[in-house]
Amino acid sequence: MLFTDFLYLLIKSKQKRIVNSDIHLKYERVTMASSMNNHVFKGHKTLLGSKFVTYGELELPTRFDIFQKSSSGFDWGTGGSTSMQLSFSMLYQVSKDKELAEENAVKFTNDIVSKLNSRDWILSANEVLQWIDKNCEQKAEKKDEIFIQKRTQPVKPKNSKKQKKDKSNVVKKVCKELNITQKNLAEILEVPEGTVSSWAVKDEIPRLGKKAIEFYILNVNNQKIIDSYRSFKQLLEAS
Repeated sequence: MLFTDFLYLLIKSKQKRIVNSDIHLKYERVTMASSMNNHVFKGHKTLLGSKFVTYGELELPTRFDIFQKSSSGFDWGTGGSTSMQLSFSMLYQVSKDKELAEENAVKFTNDIVSKLNSRDWILSANEVLQWIDKNCEQKAEKKDEIFIQKRTQPVKPKNSKKQKKDKSNVVKKVCKELNITQKNLAEILEVPEGTVSSWAVKDEIPRLGKKAIEFYILNVNNQKIIDSYRSFKQLLEAS
């Protein structure tokens, strides 16, 4: 056999392995998508700013042990470190690939997580997998792509200011959402009205006050459910 023939067969064999690897990868993702068909990511932000993210009705792990961009958990609707932490956890949850999740956390943050602007959101596992299929190259090509991105990416100025926080007063925001006055809020919490006024001036509610407000909101929501049930029951009895 001539050397050129041998070289030709070697190249064809390598190309076949690459094609088979690509087919296997796509098969794995299709299988993964079908097994995750009913799984969704859900995000909820309370009135006082506490944030919760679940996957398949269970709390989504922060994955601080393998990737730590933030020490304060998750957030969304921004491009900060807390949003990137959420991006990594979501990508890792569906792919189980640390390298893939780490390399694409920034892009997933910019494309998806930073655009989740509501207090409550739902994103299916299939949608995340579709994003991965569309945006992630084969691992053999990733290193070159990342190198090019790093060389062409504009350098951020060192003294760049952090994003300004929402300046809306937390006490006024609570009263507006509950459609009550500061005096009503004081009566609900059984504290002097001057205490609530002081919170409004400082734009800060102590931890126990926040817990009490959250408990009150929960009771209000539960009462609405009970009232709806009673109305439905009365409607059935009347018919």
